[in-house]
Amino acid sequence: MTGLLATELDADVLARLQAYTWRFRRLFPRSDQFRQGGIYLHGLMLDGERKSIQPLSHRVPGGDEQRLNQFISQSPWDIEPVLKEYRACLAAAVARADGVIVLDDTGFAKQGKHSVGVARQYSGTLGKVGNCQVAVSLHYATRAGDYPLALRLYLPEAWTEAPERLDKARVPAAERHFKTKWRIALDLLDTVRAEGLPHAVVVADAGYGVVGEFRLALEARGERYIVGISGEESVFMTPPTWIPKESTGPRGRPPLRAYLAPEASPPCAVRALATSLPRSTVKWREGLKGPLTAEFAWVPVTPAHRWLNGVPSDAIPTVEETVRWLLVEWRLDGTIKYALSNLPPDTSLMQAVSWWKERYQVEQGYRQLKRELGLDHFEGRNWNGFHHHVAMTFLAYGFLAIERQHVNSTTSGGSFPGETTLPLGEAPRDARACLQCDALSNFI
Repeated sequence: MTGLLATELDADVLARLQAYTWRFRRLFPRSDQFRQGGIYLHGLMLDGERKSIQPLSHRVPGGDEQRLNQFISQSPWDIEPVLKEYRACLAAAVARADGVIVLDDTGFAKQGKHSVGVARQYSGTLGKVGNCQVAVSLHYATRAGDYPLALRLYLPEAWTEAPERLDKARVPAAERHFKTKWRIALDLLDTVRAEGLPHAVVVADAGYGVVGEFRLALEARGERYIVGISGEESVFMTPPTWIPKESTGPRGRPPLRAYLAPEASPPCAVRALATSLPRSTVKWREGLKGPLTAEFAWVPVTPAHRWLNGVPSDAIPTVEETVRWLLVEWRLDGTIKYALSNLPPDTSLMQAVSWWKERYQVEQGYRQLKRELGLDHFEGRNWNGFHHHVAMTFLAYGFLAIERQHVNSTTSGGSFPGETTLPLGEAPRDARACLQCDALSNFI
């Protein structure tokens, strides 16, 4: 999307933007809400150092700071149906069967202590503990493109245990209990799964992958995954053999647990195991400065979490049930990364690396969301305002993603999937006839 922002939008782009925005008209109860939404969306896609309400309102013809502030921070419109329609629109243009859903979180640095969810906490964006907000996000990536799926603010316990702060920030009742980031991620994943988004694998970094319950929850949902781990986890290099504990006498109860057979090899830490693994050099894509390569290993292992506790003697797991795949990456800068996967045994190293490296699109996507579309420029303090602003930046990103495909298809002389799916609902028959000024407010 880089390079599509401009000081003003030409008539052709505005026509396509009008058709895109008209998809969402029925989701805003009042015409004025839709009008302000169009102005806000237009402002996000114009060049400008800040995309907060005050400078944005002066940048777009017809912009009014008070009305835009009311639309974002006070108006009760629901983001869920808007984002559902947005995801349907982008899925029609971008989604593929081999798509990747990437779970991650992103931080928003703050100076004060009143913005909803702000606290001194670790942020991967900052790379340290700082005063910030943190939000859990889902992003979708394929070779055809990428787009954000969902984002929800994480509330630290310092917030959920302070009702007065929740009241001031207008946090909805359903969001007032503490949830870990990985549980928030699962909630968001369930939302997009219910919409039937095609994908092959879920990818997450070690902040999520180290949680065994999280991996089990993905498996319970039938999801294939590649998730980062710390390297401190224990694994069996060969599938373990479990032996039921013998009864203690003729009247003893039958054994309830089975334990590792004496002759079996004990587990070892992933980090130690990696030192003995054979490596293969893999190139996963061309970068700006040449091919991107690293050394990788892709081997079957059996996680040994709480292995000393044994397993139920009446439900000893099979090899197929317990074997997972370990991906180790030795980077050129000397760092080593580890990931665990439940992909099928016939998955090649190249395919696993390709999916694992789709995370770069998320990093690039959030740079664009923040630098170009002002995702982190919101200056309000309440829950609805934060998520309304996020939803509008997603809509802007989605339009630019489709617009980039339009530019590419025009250059190559082809067509792009989003062309025939944009104008849903009762859009005007001739969008160009609506272009009476530079502001989207006159489209309505």
